[in-house]
Amino acid sequence: MDINELLVHFNLTRQEATIYTTLYAEGELTGYEVAKLTGISRSNTYTSLAGLVEKGAAYVIEGTATRYTPVRIEDFCDNKIRQLQQIKQDLLKGMPSKREETDGYITIKGEKHILEKMRNMVARAKERVYLSVARPTLSFILAELKDGLARGLKIVIITNHPFELAGAIVYHAEKPPHQIRLIVDSSNVLTGDIADGDFSTCLYSKKKNLVELIKESIKNEITLIDLTKGQGS
Repeated sequence: MDINELLVHFNLTRQEATIYTTLYAEGELTGYEVAKLTGISRSNTYTSLAGLVEKGAAYVIEGTATRYTPVRIEDFCDNKIRQLQQIKQDLLKGMPSKREETDGYITIKGEKHILEKMRNMVARAKERVYLSVARPTLSFILAELKDGLARGLKIVIITNHPFELAGAIVYHAEKPPHQIRLIVDSSNVLTGDIADGDFSTCLYSKKKNLVELIKESIKNEITLIDLTKGQGS
């Protein structure tokens, strides 16, 4: 993912992102100079510069000729994140009362959405997390797992050797590279396969029968690991 594509995530258009990085590299510039350097038409350049100023990504320097200078990337990102945090609080206060979450089976597709679901499940756990997953996938939710341990959660992990996590109970086993099994608070479960792109598919549910099925599967996996360890000693 290139820099301009990353900036788009902070609510800049592609042209605004291009002009912002140009200002960052070159320093103070007039609209004419920006258009010349970027190859963007002058009318579009001035529209994008006005957008950058409005969005808090650039300042105007008044003088004989109006010039533009970029806001420091750290400040721009921090300001946006603060704004989003405030918007989040306003949304939480203003949203209608939440209906009870469905107790059916929800299909989640796509690597990004599955990883986000895993992060949210662990972040909202109140008591315990049981997780059986390959080490590369585990790395994507490591921050949430560490935070959970700091909150006093019981966390049990089955993953590839030699992963260790202080405070967690870790079992080592050869894990299929894409398989996921996650149980949170003995009440909700995520199970399926994760792969590159849109081929990933997982099932999320609060149905007791699926929770018990995956729980039993993880218990059996731990038992097998213990038996194998005992035979090897």
